[in-house]
Amino acid sequence: MAMTDKMIARKDGATGWMIFNNPERHNAVSLEMWEAVETIVEDFEKDPQIRVIVMTGAGSKAFVSGADISKFESERASAEAVEHYNKTTDRVYERLGNLTKPTIAMIRGYCVGGGVALAVSCDLRICTEASRFAVPAAKLGLGYRLPGIQKLMSIVGPSFTKEIFFTARQFSAAEAAVMGLVNRVVADGELEAKVKEYAETIAGNAPMTVASIKRLVNEALKDPDDRDLAMCDRIVAECFASQDYIEGRRAFMEKRKPAFVGR
Repeated sequence: MAMTDKMIARKDGATGWMIFNNPERHNAVSLEMWEAVETIVEDFEKDPQIRVIVMTGAGSKAFVSGADISKFESERASAEAVEHYNKTTDRVYERLGNLTKPTIAMIRGYCVGGGVALAVSCDLRICTEASRFAVPAAKLGLGYRLPGIQKLMSIVGPSFTKEIFFTARQFSAAEAAVMGLVNRVVADGELEAKVKEYAETIAGNAPMTVASIKRLVNEALKDPDDRDLAMCDRIVAECFASQDYIEGRRAFMEKRKPAFVGR
């Protein structure tokens, strides 16, 4: 499905798995990999059987470690190339943020730079006890644009955002949990089982309710003057008018597991 062997996409029941497959470079991401991400998530988004998307890195050493510096000479050698690269990554992050389906980042090992940006573009983050997080921009003299700052800050708040950038150091999984950067920390051997359990739990719930909460949280993060209140009211009303609301009530009364269809 993907346009490069550096990206793997597979479907497992109601879960779509997207794997960054560059383990020899700690799953550093090239331009062709970003382009493949677009193709993969579009397919997952359009497939009514897929209700949850999990993103992870191949191997045991890293989730994603940022941009593939070995590709800079070919991908970012000119101003035009830099602009094309930035537009592509901006488009990917925006698309991830606008997906109607919930996303989970399954993090093992290093989650650095663009890896953190990718992880915070997901709705949930689950990592191992040995995971390490860092945004080393200040060690490289890089500028970091406002959308990326805003996304991180919406999760960990302004003070921790400053600490992450000011120090540019590695943070442990325990520190990431204190900051709210991750939802859950599990033993290394339990990571995939826990993520599958979460994905299956979410997939078993009413898709319209889950999608509505995702959109409402995004609206709640906006300035009050920028919120689309009519849209918020509409999607809540759509949940109450759905077949799934009828099914949910009946299943509760009949003490059985509901079979939601997403409409």
